[in-house]
Amino acid sequence: MIFPPKNFAWFCISLLLLGGCTKPSFYQKTYNFNKSISSGQFEQAEKFIEENKKFESGRNKFLYYVNGGMVEHLKGDFNASNDYFNRADLFVEDAQKKILEQGAAFLLNPNLSTYYGEDHEILLIHYYKALNYYMLGQTDEALVEARRLNLNLQRLSDKYKSDKKYKRDAFMHVLIGMIYETNQGYNDAFIAYRNAYEIYEKDYRDLFGFGSPDQLKEDLVRTATLAGMHEEKLHYESTFKLNYTPAEKESSVVILWNNGMGPVKEEWGINFTLIYLNNGWVEFVNNEYGYAFPFYVGNQDLQGVTWIKAVFPRYATRKPWFTSATASYNTQNYPLQLAENINAISYKVLEERMMKEFSTSLIRVALKQVAAHQIGQSADSPLLGAALSITASATEGADTRNWQTIPHSLYYTRIPVAPGEQTISFTLHGPKEETHQLQVNVKKGSTQIYPFYSLGAFEPNK
Repeated sequence: MIFPPKNFAWFCISLLLLGGCTKPSFYQKTYNFNKSISSGQFEQAEKFIEENKKFESGRNKFLYYVNGGMVEHLKGDFNASNDYFNRADLFVEDAQKKILEQGAAFLLNPNLSTYYGEDHEILLIHYYKALNYYMLGQTDEALVEARRLNLNLQRLSDKYKSDKKYKRDAFMHVLIGMIYETNQGYNDAFIAYRNAYEIYEKDYRDLFGFGSPDQLKEDLVRTATLAGMHEEKLHYESTFKLNYTPAEKESSVVILWNNGMGPVKEEWGINFTLIYLNNGWVEFVNNEYGYAFPFYVGNQDLQGVTWIKAVFPRYATRKPWFTSATASYNTQNYPLQLAENINAISYKVLEERMMKEFSTSLIRVALKQVAAHQIGQSADSPLLGAALSITASATEGADTRNWQTIPHSLYYTRIPVAPGEQTISFTLHGPKEETHQLQVNVKKGSTQIYPFYSLGAFEPNK
């Protein structure tokens, strides 16, 4: 849509005034919901979802679906959970943004746009769907979801070319391997584990500061053996200094520990001074952070504007209550090993697009400043222009939406067990220790996945 300069100015300011009040962050608006999840009050969280069905037809539809799916998953209603996650999945696939909606968001506030989820959040939809199918005993559907997850991983890899970006997810390949193993598909499981190992060593060490879990190394050797891959077995035994001899029809339980809650987005404001250059260009400069962004204003005389404030989203961590966990069976201890730091991935995904966030926010503020100046000129009132200029900076808002009920991190371990009903002792370590008795019933020669959730977390900190 093209506006004559004067009308365009009034259009910008009218939008500005409509959004003229500083609003609480998304976390603040959903604080009670987050608290109910963290404290295990899932019925209360479900009530919140039911009372806010209006979000299903609004800009926060994605978050409505995934939070609904999470609540039902934690309650153990896996069919209802997948109903929500399937709707989230379809919504993402049909994520064609509206031009007018995005234009208004660009001019005024990104919170006016529809939220479509971050890259890692979209992958987690498939994580929970696969677990839901598995918990329902629908192993074929779980395998289909694992394959769909693999396709989404390939799309993510194709989307980014730089090795310094989060474009491959190691743990999702581990999950794919686990699901194949539950169906005794050892060849496919080995391939998934091998893919995971490569990503841990080539990507995660540099991006997130940790490499392949020892459990994954053991899984590589074991599945190579069970799949009859003799050369691969010898290669990885030599590489990892392991020696594996399979027991006849061995059974095992994989404990998948979902710990804490992911980070939340908050608003971060930075002041920029304006430096006027030649030929209609100005530069936004912040010396504290070393930022400098040029912007073309043409023949607009903005000499009265000396500074602006731009706001951006940033993450704040919610530190988990528990820092480690240990499983015990038949007097032997099995420490849970870090497999996915969702908190760190969240920071990385946002960091990768921060230059775009900076540029978009500054252009938006600049357009408001131009509009404010034009109105001041047309009304022959520099004071009005100055007042609107100040208002333009004050009414900036960052998009603080994100999926806030995902775990902070994921850990796992594999425990060889005797067939039949067994009890595994599971101890959470933190300011206070908690011990839980996990009841499992494992068939001879099978692998069982046991998801465990401890979602306690402290208040956000930067």
